Amino acid sequence: MTDRRVVVLVVPASGDWAPPGRDPEAWRLALAEDTYEVLAGLDRVDVAVAVVGGDEAALAEIAALTWPGTAVYPADPARPILSAVEQAGTAAAVVAVSHDVPDLPGLLIGKLFRALGSADIAVCPADDGTLAAIGVRFPVAEWVEAFSPGFGTRLSELEDAKPRRHAVGVGPGWHRLQGPADLARLDPGLEGWDVTRSMLSK
Repeated sequence: MTDRRVVVLVVPASGDWAPPGRDPEAWRLALAEDTYEVLAGLDRVDVAVAVVGGDEAALAEIAALTWPGTAVYPADPARPILSAVEQAGTAAAVVAVSHDVPDLPGLLIGKLFRALGSADIAVCPADDGTLAAIGVRFPVAEWVEAFSPGFGTRLSELEDAKPRRHAVGVGPGWHRLQGPADLARLDPGLEGWDVTRSMLSK
């Protein structure tokens, strides 16, 4: 097993909401592009993109937002996170990141990788109780495979399922943009999230 580390951006195949007056598909792509740029700027990691249930057109649409050489592939909707991380190739650990965190500090991803030095799974909880990022150490632990966590999984559910005290690492929390109320959590003073910012200013 190599010590290679991979971050996979996990993107839905279609948009399901947008701020008033914005197109859900354009909004989905804006969030994905900004989140990808955060991940692509990280040191000592490879970045890939998984599109949940995506067909060739959806994959091409996302690939157009990435740097040349970035792997873009479909993820199984029945087990999107594990499908996404398992296709990332040989690695010591993979962190899957939800597409709707365009202002996520890259430092939080590094903390998940550190936690995976001893934990089977490490997560960045979101303010609403869901998960913004999920890291998995390889080989995947049997209980993680059976549980098959998703971004909608609650931290309490993982804590109830873990087989030992330190099986789940918990990093600092962040916020996801899952509805209009979440827009207030964006900090205009933070650098980045340029495409999202542009859409909101129109």
